[in-house]
Amino acid sequence: METATLSRPTSGWLPEGLKPLFSSWANIAITAVCTAFTLWLAAKLYAWGWAEAVFRGDAAACRAASGACWAFIADKLDFFIFGFVPEAAHWRVGLVLCLITAMIGASLYRAFWGRSLLLAWVAVLVFTALFLQGGAFGLTPAPLRTWSGLVVTVWIAVVALATAYPLGLILALGRLSQMRVVRLLSIAWIELIRGVPLISILFLASIMVPLFLPEGVELEVLVRAQVGFTIFGSAYLAEIFRAGLQSVPRGQSEGASSLALTRWQALRLVILPQALKAVIPAQVNTFIMIFKDTSLVLVIGVFDLLGTFKASLSDPAWLGFSTEAYVAGALFYFAVCFAMSLYSRHLEAALSRGHQK
Repeated sequence: METATLSRPTSGWLPEGLKPLFSSWANIAITAVCTAFTLWLAAKLYAWGWAEAVFRGDAAACRAASGACWAFIADKLDFFIFGFVPEAAHWRVGLVLCLITAMIGASLYRAFWGRSLLLAWVAVLVFTALFLQGGAFGLTPAPLRTWSGLVVTVWIAVVALATAYPLGLILALGRLSQMRVVRLLSIAWIELIRGVPLISILFLASIMVPLFLPEGVELEVLVRAQVGFTIFGSAYLAEIFRAGLQSVPRGQSEGASSLALTRWQALRLVILPQALKAVIPAQVNTFIMIFKDTSLVLVIGVFDLLGTFKASLSDPAWLGFSTEAYVAGALFYFAVCFAMSLYSRHLEAALSRGHQK
């Protein structure tokens, strides 16, 4: 007597990437269960976040609904952006955010890369600091201790990257230096900073930096936090740059020497462009890490974007909507980090093709 057997399922009509999901009856069952769970979860999230959500109204309307309370986010949006900055200075914060966004946008185009862009960034950051703080240009002072919200997150991230990048490059070159003292000092700096968590560095910057200042001189806690982020980022970028420099074949240096280029000309024109190109993913990964870690400044009393989310939850009129606050914050951080990741992939592809965009 012949026994009936189940034939192997055919999946020739499927795209190549989906064939493993339907290659056997067991895989088909697993795929069906996962698909059903995903659809169920998506339906629940859609109902909570959109179909049954409240986009306008007060806390009473939100509590009467079964969905998300996005009205809370709309009501607190100004606080998330401006924080405790005096209302009279809100227009300055908006202008600065627009100016920094424009500079970031310009920096994405390779046609603008060069000394002019670098000098423009220096000028914009100096102007931004003076403009926000006031006391110059005939503006009402807005002390650093009042800076909070989105502007703090953007400021710390941008300044940390702008200062940690060249410092990390110097440390990488120092670690590869032929001078023993320079090499040992660079190694000590890098290994010490990479061996402790960022939150420890922030506490040390908040507590230790004032001890090294002359009597009567005091730095605001925001500046001390900025120092901590610069130190932290420089150590991680230094190791990335070192890997990139060591990946460049020695023949490139020899070829530059044969063209009568000096050591520094060879480094700037031949070695560094190849080294930095080779480690673009690692650089972007560090940029993303620094941007996300700006939320840690709350532990030393600086209210960044996430800090204003947390502070807004203590408003008696809007108690109980922490889920919406943290979801909104997570979506913001994800959007920025995902955009950096997409640009990284685009830049890698463009440099690989040698296109001049």
